[in-house]
Amino acid sequence: MAQSFGSWSVLTTAFLTLLYIALGGVTFSAVLHLCNAKWRFQVRKYACSFAVLFPICGVLLIILLWNGDHTFAWRMEGAQAEGHHLNGWHNYTFLVARQIIGFVAVVTLCGLFIRYQYLSEVDTSYRAQRRFRNIALLIPFMYFAYGSMMGWDFEMTQVPRWDSASYGAYHFQSGFHMFLAFFTVYLFFMTKGGRLAHPIEHKIFNYMAQFLLGMTILWTYLYFTQYLIYWYGRLPDDFIRYRHMMYEGFGALWWTYLALKFVIPFCTLALTPNRHNPPVITAVAICIVIAYWIERYTWIAGSVDPQYYHMPFTSMFDIVVTLLVFGVAWGAVRWVQLKYGLIRAPEPAVAASG
Repeated sequence: MAQSFGSWSVLTTAFLTLLYIALGGVTFSAVLHLCNAKWRFQVRKYACSFAVLFPICGVLLIILLWNGDHTFAWRMEGAQAEGHHLNGWHNYTFLVARQIIGFVAVVTLCGLFIRYQYLSEVDTSYRAQRRFRNIALLIPFMYFAYGSMMGWDFEMTQVPRWDSASYGAYHFQSGFHMFLAFFTVYLFFMTKGGRLAHPIEHKIFNYMAQFLLGMTILWTYLYFTQYLIYWYGRLPDDFIRYRHMMYEGFGALWWTYLALKFVIPFCTLALTPNRHNPPVITAVAICIVIAYWIERYTWIAGSVDPQYYHMPFTSMFDIVVTLLVFGVAWGAVRWVQLKYGLIRAPEPAVAASG
């Protein structure tokens, strides 16, 4: 079973990517509302439209849980025979229960947020505004709690007895970092193509660049927090997971996503003129999105022994699954945005007259 774990990790990575795009859209809108950002009215409907990805994420979650022997390294044959003691958190019935309950609770809360956001626009009464504010206050707490659980279940505890006090924060912060980058890319190309039904101001790209710079610094801090503890504390049993990924099977991927997610964004966006240049900001955002996918795959697939390492997109399964999942996701987003008048339908091609 370990031989197929690397390929199956592609589906897990796709699931986490879509999940954090859906979660990020609602969380981003809530944060802007709580900060009373005036520009939130230009982007929040577009951000929340990505919540249409939740049903797709639900299907992927069921598939991953149903085939748990390929999704979780600690359930593979021989994992317990190697001397790993599985604690209560690794109880699979408990894992399935908390994943399903957590997903339903999160989708319900996000749905309420979107509904009350709409009602706050058509009902300006104090009661309606207060109700929306109260729901918005719950969103960051939901994001932190649920994101921590996802990081623990799908990444940190893939290796039994490997613990990190900051892994939950590292995981969900990385997901929010990715959403900001993805949303920046989306806004840039939709604006450039004239597809947005409600065009945004040019200054919003500068705001997104500042967000990206701040999240890049925070991600780097959380990234090194874990590494430093295991390296400086001389904890060989815990550091072996880093060593396998950094110097063995996935060494190239590890250093690639570090460059794409920290070196390039920081060195570029730290310069003020670049934060006012949408094409440059978008190029950096593309690097961050690619780095996120590599980062997630490295942590998940790299959980097993190096002999089972599987470089992504070296098999037909990887390519087909990725194209299918993201193709369906983009179709769903396009459908909901057209349905609610957020984007303009492409103009039909005019046949050349003879």
